[in-house]
Amino acid sequence: MAVVRSKICGITRVEDALVAAEAGADAIGLVFYAKSPRAVTVQQARQIVAALPPFITTVGLFVNASRCEVGEILDAVPLDVLQFHGDETPAECEGHGRPWFKALRVKAGEGIEAQAARYAGASAILLDTFVAGVPGGTGEMFDWSLIPDRLPKPVILAGGLTAQNVQQAIAQVRPFAVDISGGVEQSKGIKDAAKVREFVERVRSVM
Repeated sequence: MAVVRSKICGITRVEDALVAAEAGADAIGLVFYAKSPRAVTVQQARQIVAALPPFITTVGLFVNASRCEVGEILDAVPLDVLQFHGDETPAECEGHGRPWFKALRVKAGEGIEAQAARYAGASAILLDTFVAGVPGGTGEMFDWSLIPDRLPKPVILAGGLTAQNVQQAIAQVRPFAVDISGGVEQSKGIKDAAKVREFVERVRSVM
């Protein structure tokens, strides 16, 4: 089985970003969505990215942002990858000069395969829990058996992951990467260093 990557999302502090990097996380996520309790300002994001060592991928998360807003943030913050977590069309995700992936919220009766196929330009598809009116970061799991065996893009698994269930999730879903936010926090936006280390260790130990 290929090595599974890990992303620690909702980073708001330099010290939390450094803990994630030192633990061996492959990526960190910065939330540019003002309604999120984990939102960062451009200034915060610049400080976090500047403090990171090399080879850590920086992901900017957007929810129904205008093309202008995304462009302004990209001009100010050196992000590597874009994550679209709202109702963006494929056309709205394209053309920013960065690789991107699209988050889809999973619920029974909705064809994930057909939804994923629409986003042909995506580098990956992130699967998260459907909660009405909440674009993500719910901390709730979904039924992994709803995930089709074959999707047209690499799968990033999110939604209610913890150090306690991530190995089971990897065994069942076999994702390209796992994405966690609430499961490694002391409070919203503030990470727990021990939980971050334990989560990444559990992911890296899967063979």
